[in-house]
Amino acid sequence: MGKTFIIARRETIAYLTSPSMYVIAAVFAGITGYFFVDGISVPFPEATVSPYAGAIMLALVFIAPALTMRLFAEELRLGTLDLVMSAPVNEWQVTLGKYVGVLVPFAFMLMVTLFFTALLYWLGTPDSGPILTAYLGLFLYGAAALAVGLWASSITANQALAAVVGIGLLVLFSVTQIAAASTTGWIADVLQMLSIVDHFANFRRGVFDLSDVAYYVSLIATFLFLCVRTLESRRWL
Repeated sequence: MGKTFIIARRETIAYLTSPSMYVIAAVFAGITGYFFVDGISVPFPEATVSPYAGAIMLALVFIAPALTMRLFAEELRLGTLDLVMSAPVNEWQVTLGKYVGVLVPFAFMLMVTLFFTALLYWLGTPDSGPILTAYLGLFLYGAAALAVGLWASSITANQALAAVVGIGLLVLFSVTQIAAASTTGWIADVLQMLSIVDHFANFRRGVFDLSDVAYYVSLIATFLFLCVRTLESRRWL
């Protein structure tokens, strides 16, 4: 556990000292701010986070791979991953360390948007229940998106390609909901179950469902496992 913490701390510091991290964070806050202002500019606006929660969800399709694309790809390009793997650490420690290392900066980015939530309380009297579930859903959604992006980074030394693969997978998980609407039977049920968007809808409405939590946790575990297996396969190359 100590080795995982050391790797996570190193990656977190690397993010916090990187100018690109602050550019991404500024874009993230700007998108959230735009949809917050747009949501309260209509006649008789509702005191809810729903408008910008949806915007954050869509933005993460692109921002999560942008955050994770360098984690393994850069080390593969520089050849430093072999040095890391030759140290007394296993694949799970490296994977979890890098994952936690990017999850912490993401959590800080999400916390910045609480400024807009505070404005909601200042301007009106929102229901706290849907706000809490929306932020829980956003954290789980973002954590799952980061896991997908981390695996994409582990399969290539090209950061741009890693970002494209990550975005493509997240888009695929998003459009399954649309595909489900065009079919019927068990296929529609499976596609609906796989939709990363559909599982966020309950959180956005203020509904806490353990099946939605289980979906995101399963997605995270699956892609972290795939990442570990990818690292294991590199030992034989």
